[in-house]
Amino acid sequence: MIYIKKETIAMKKKFLSVLVFGLLLVLFSPNQIVHAKTTKPTNNQLHRVIKKMSLAEKIGQMYVSPSPVDISQAKSDISRYHLGGIVLFGNDFKNQNAAQLKEKISTLQGSAKLPLFIATDQEGGDVSRLSTDPQLTNGRSFPSPQVVYKEKGLAGTVTEASETAKIMYALGINWNFAPVADVSSDSKSFIYSRTLGQNYQTTASYISKVIPAIQKQHVITSLKHFPGYGSAADTHIGFASTDRSLENFQKNDFLPFEAGIKKNAATVLVAHVIMKSIDSQMPASLSPAVHQLLRKKLKFKGMIITDDLGMGAITKYSQEHHVTPDVLAVQAGNDALLSNNYAQGIPAIEQAVHTGKIKEKQINSSIYRILKVKRKFGLLKIQQLN
Repeated sequence: MIYIKKETIAMKKKFLSVLVFGLLLVLFSPNQIVHAKTTKPTNNQLHRVIKKMSLAEKIGQMYVSPSPVDISQAKSDISRYHLGGIVLFGNDFKNQNAAQLKEKISTLQGSAKLPLFIATDQEGGDVSRLSTDPQLTNGRSFPSPQVVYKEKGLAGTVTEASETAKIMYALGINWNFAPVADVSSDSKSFIYSRTLGQNYQTTASYISKVIPAIQKQHVITSLKHFPGYGSAADTHIGFASTDRSLENFQKNDFLPFEAGIKKNAATVLVAHVIMKSIDSQMPASLSPAVHQLLRKKLKFKGMIITDDLGMGAITKYSQEHHVTPDVLAVQAGNDALLSNNYAQGIPAIEQAVHTGKIKEKQINSSIYRILKVKRKFGLLKIQQLN
């Protein structure tokens, strides 16, 4: 009897071992791995979501807006206006350590029906939001690409871009309005210190390397500022224009943008500079002709976002022409608007759709691009669409 009991126990152990091994095979089989990957929604599922959204919800998704200072107001606006994203500026980083910032971002995300873009300008050097408060990153410095390139070459810029993106992602920031693809030979130009400080070809090579480095860390990139500032004036304070020919742009300024597009840059940010050879009246950000150029000539299929519509060049233009820049921005072909004017802008764009100035089909195309970017960078899962 003792012998039989031992044999029975041995058989049970063997059976359990086989069972556990079988379960492990099922859990980690190729089919299970494929199933894990399919938690991202399909294209058809995205289209079904768009069909269910109201017009106001769709337009709200197009807004990537500066966060209201009051967190309660921010939560309320995100929920009420269905905002697509929040931009963090210097004040949002003040008196914040990493844990506090992550908590703030988590709170904002919790207010949204669909996951938010959390964006910031982290170029390095003069424009470095992560440098606002030393406690945020334990005093780490974020030098400009120009400084890094001079000290460590292209390889150094790639390492810096990757490490910075990793820090951003850990904090909950999923979109960097970078890299700067502008080229300027004028050291007195407002944009010069933010560029690589090299020629068009070297800048194109830099862009082609840092785009994948950043996006590999699950952080969205923005090629900026299309079509390229060159030596044009600063549009933060007023109008700026360039009278260079389209041919000149194609041979020079477009090279870094084309390099980034070939490396699948997720978004392009369009500047407020007037490109006279294409549109002598409208800033690039509000110009249908410039957007057609980006889509047709440069073959960009991703998401287009305006530069900040609250900048001097645009407020001046809208006041002089008595127009709502938000409506013009959508008419031009932007998918996303960098603006805090959503309370007035959403109904204005709705009205433009109802009167036929903007086709709802165009809005749907923009939302589809927006949702595809959110899906690609892991923000959108099937569960969040149910």
